[in-house]
Amino acid sequence: MTLKIYLSGEIHTDWRDQIIEGAKGLDVEFSAPVTDHDASDDCGVAILGAEDSKFWHDHKGAKVNAIRTRKAIGEADVVVVRFGEKYRQWNAAFDAGYAAALGKSLIVLHGDEHQHALKEVDAAALAVAREPVQVVQILRYVLTGELPG
Repeated sequence: MTLKIYLSGEIHTDWRDQIIEGAKGLDVEFSAPVTDHDASDDCGVAILGAEDSKFWHDHKGAKVNAIRTRKAIGEADVVVVRFGEKYRQWNAAFDAGYAAALGKSLIVLHGDEHQHALKEVDAAALAVAREPVQVVQILRYVLTGELPG
């Protein structure tokens, strides 16, 4: 059974690499948003033309990125959403809600400092992990029935 996994959320740490490395040998396929911050921010105007207003600049980029995001979440079996410590990821909250609305298996990944702020997001998740290794352990258990250790 191949699991298609979408890795959403914060782009400032190597959490995606940790999960991908830890999942080697498992029957998984990963997808993710564009993690080049400048490319993600500027894709709309680079493709559809410049905007004088920062609002419309961001609006175009968000909509172009949403095409990729909606397709990837729609095709995923499992959606992992990471909320980082340093930055607010409003798009990650949208991705979590969208995945939950589609009935996708949702794993939320964040530290204890976000527990209260993300209580509604956590309530929609099937698992709330604190570390990328816990996500890998969940994937391994789902695919093989093996417990860690």
